[in-house]
Amino acid sequence: MRDLTLLGLCGSLRTESFNRKLMHVAAKSFGPAQFTEGDLNLPLFNEDVEAQGMPQAVTRLKEQVKAADAVVIACPEYNKAPPGVLKNALDWLSRGGQPWTDKPVALVTAAAGRAGGERTQFALRLMMVTFRPYLLQGPEVLVSGPKDHFDEHGALVTESYQGLLTDLMAALRSAAEARS
Repeated sequence: MRDLTLLGLCGSLRTESFNRKLMHVAAKSFGPAQFTEGDLNLPLFNEDVEAQGMPQAVTRLKEQVKAADAVVIACPEYNKAPPGVLKNALDWLSRGGQPWTDKPVALVTAAAGRAGGERTQFALRLMMVTFRPYLLQGPEVLVSGPKDHFDEHGALVTESYQGLLTDLMAALRSAAEARS
């Protein structure tokens, strides 16, 4: 059996974001795989830009989604919704083909609020419907108050969150293996 590929998409551009840390912990929990982080530093979606030719960064991201056996999306909650950078990437990825079809996808969130990004996950699930991925329904990983749950090295130190993440990533791996 070939090695699996896991693509991580982080809805925060900040290098030390808790969601980036959560994405990397998720990748480790996924088990042996070739892990790649997609770059969401894309131009703002604009049909005039698209008419001049698909930006290279968008083409690269679309190819990464298509080539991945599974995708984990880690996303903060800004003003009760996913940040614009992730929505922009999804808008670009909706153009010219369907790289998401039947792709196993897991959502994880870390947010300062007491719900841990529950609204973001709900909104992302709605946004993803049109792409027709194989979107895992649970267990939900919603890390509330993330500054209290990661150590200085980026490890998730709260056993209950790590347990949920381990279960989610095992389900993602199983779905990826079944489809590869």
